Amino acid sequence: MPQGKFFRICYGLILVLLIIYLGTLVDFIFAPIVVLVSSLFAPIVIAGVLFYLFNPVVKLMTKYLKLPRGLAILLLYLIAAGLFVLLMILIGPPLQRQFMSLVDSIPGIVNETRHLLTSLQNQEWFNRFIEEMEGLDWNEWTRNATQYLNEVLSGIGSNIANVVGMITNVFIIIIIIPFILFYMLKEGEKAPEFILRLLPAKQEKEGRKILADMNEALSSYIQGQLIVSFFVGVCVFIGYVIIDLDYPLLLAAIAMFTNVIPFVGPWIGTFPGVIVGLLDSPFMALLVVIVVVIVQQIESNFISPQVMGRKLDIHPLTIILLLVVAGRFAGLLGLLLAVPTYAVLKVVVSHSYRLLKLRNSPKEN
Repeated sequence: MPQGKFFRICYGLILVLLIIYLGTLVDFIFAPIVVLVSSLFAPIVIAGVLFYLFNPVVKLMTKYLKLPRGLAILLLYLIAAGLFVLLMILIGPPLQRQFMSLVDSIPGIVNETRHLLTSLQNQEWFNRFIEEMEGLDWNEWTRNATQYLNEVLSGIGSNIANVVGMITNVFIIIIIIPFILFYMLKEGEKAPEFILRLLPAKQEKEGRKILADMNEALSSYIQGQLIVSFFVGVCVFIGYVIIDLDYPLLLAAIAMFTNVIPFVGPWIGTFPGVIVGLLDSPFMALLVVIVVVIVQQIESNFISPQVMGRKLDIHPLTIILLLVVAGRFAGLLGLLLAVPTYAVLKVVVSHSYRLLKLRNSPKEN
């Protein structure tokens, strides 16, 4: 049997894949593992993001207020809960009104879209354009689009049970996250010490530096992405209010959440605003695009360079491939989490490799 580092890695991968394959054949072993991982993934990821937001504050409270770490965490929870309640009082009612108004307007939006397709079909310039495109049956395409809109409209009621189930799962996750986050904040400082025990004593200093670099990169990326997305959401909201677009708060919230997707996220968040603007007038849709372009220029040229700190370089082609695969397997949630998860894993894997090399390096005499 061939030997060498490369072949040993291949043997290890084959063994791991074989174990996973055999596990899939035994449902009572593999199914609980899949359920466990899928159930804990979302709360652990969200708690990890909140850890990098709250941990600096907890450190400041323990340093300057001389509070025990557990008490500082509880005090921070109370402050965060108070701010959340205040935020809900301020933006909760208008956000709810806009959401309910949008839901009530869905039949009208579908009808207006149908009329828009019909009016386009009656335009002479559009018919000439269609005639020049060989192989496109506009009548059939219009019928399919109308049928799809009707199916979407009729499927809203039948999907109520799925929506209720999703809301229940979200509620359970919200309940679990504070407990996971509490122990992360309380015990998180012990994790580096545990890892350093695995290294030779002579390499402890270098190992501590590697862990500090990893923590800084993760903190810079997570905090930077959230701050930049919040800025984009606020600026888009102000722009939508200025141009008097319908549902400005709801559409700005969508733009804020999708902005965490690099490269294409800002334009995904712009699409709902363009649709709402187009139903008002083509000029309003143009104003929506102008607002988003101005906000993105300010964000990319002034805000991101100041906030993001150390950037995690990811090639645009890698981003596109990640989004295609993640969107195929996990839909919108996959698009939201694909690139941030890849960026975090890239930091963890690269620094873990440095730690592994350090652990296996010969001890100095």
